[in-house]
Amino acid sequence: MAKVENQEVKGLTGDQAVAYALLNIDPDVVPAYPITPQTIIMEKFSEFWADGLVKTELVHVESEHSAMSAAVGASATGARVFTATASQGVALMYEILFIASGSRLPIVMAVANRALSAPINIHGELTDQLVTRDAGWVSFIGEDAQEAYDHTIIGFKIAEYPEVSLPFMYGLEGFIVTHALEPVYMLDKKTIYDFIGEFREPSNWVFAPGNPGAQGLLALPDYYMELKYQQEQGMKNARKVIPKVLDEFGEITGRYYHEVEPFHMEDAKYAFITAGASSGTAKAVVQRLRSKGEPVGMVKLRTIRPYPDEQLSELLKDLDGVMVVDRSVTFGSPASIQATDLASALLKHRKFPRVLSSAIVGLGGRDITEKDFEGLYEQLKKDVQEDVSRTHWWGVRI
Repeated sequence: MAKVENQEVKGLTGDQAVAYALLNIDPDVVPAYPITPQTIIMEKFSEFWADGLVKTELVHVESEHSAMSAAVGASATGARVFTATASQGVALMYEILFIASGSRLPIVMAVANRALSAPINIHGELTDQLVTRDAGWVSFIGEDAQEAYDHTIIGFKIAEYPEVSLPFMYGLEGFIVTHALEPVYMLDKKTIYDFIGEFREPSNWVFAPGNPGAQGLLALPDYYMELKYQQEQGMKNARKVIPKVLDEFGEITGRYYHEVEPFHMEDAKYAFITAGASSGTAKAVVQRLRSKGEPVGMVKLRTIRPYPDEQLSELLKDLDGVMVVDRSVTFGSPASIQATDLASALLKHRKFPRVLSSAIVGLGGRDITEKDFEGLYEQLKKDVQEDVSRTHWWGVRI
């Protein structure tokens, strides 16, 4: 398919960008429950629905647990389904996330990343999405409103591949992306439809009149493990499907995305690992440090699951030091969430940088500034000099 020229551009927030993508996807069913900072996604899409611009069955439910339950029920009939949530909403639907993936249902969900209570905080943090990493969903994190728009479209394509047939979630950080106004290049309905294609039912046992079958049955020890193995095979298949889908999307739009995106890594001795909105800040700092002769690069991580272990190991194997910049927290762990994943990947492939440190930053929406990245770079060099891998609570007042 040839690249689409003259894509319409609008000034949109990240939440609005998701709603506009949904406008032209026109999913069959959207169960909706509002929670800050996701609410605008559903409010804007509700406007499109009220104006008769979509044929979607919009279902107003009483909680996020019900939203995901309704999504599972709709998807089990062979419907194309979308929902969105944030923070405590992710936590409330956590039980049903496993049912969606275990039932091999290609639901797509936007997560407006927000800190988890208590105390109550409504601002951006990635912990809400990262704690779902074992729930069996394909999981992306985006940097800006454009990526939020594009991930909405890409998500359906990946999830609905028959050899994948797993739900897909993607993150956009609360207020930093969800509410910030940016130019977003948009595709027309035909282009999106041609890219995603006709809905491919996840199996021949979907609930439908005249098609007897059963789902969600009891699986005792003689079958349960085989079913979990099949889920893992679906995730392994996603490793092959994701690059194909991203390349195809790039050919159409001119926006080429990758699971990991290196920047100035050719001769780097040090590197930041970032995910989400902080990646743009990191890139600006790396560029400036490079101009001063500092051998630093960065790697932006897009895919959280399936984890791109081979690509990361190859990029980082010869470095003196790596600093994982993690806008999330896990308590009592040897390292931050993303640093722990990365350490496992390096161990698997027997390819190690000299020092792997991590920094817990920006919790509860605290700004991650250029000055922070400059300080983290100096800290990383110190860690390398002392030959010690550390986890730093960066900028915390103690």
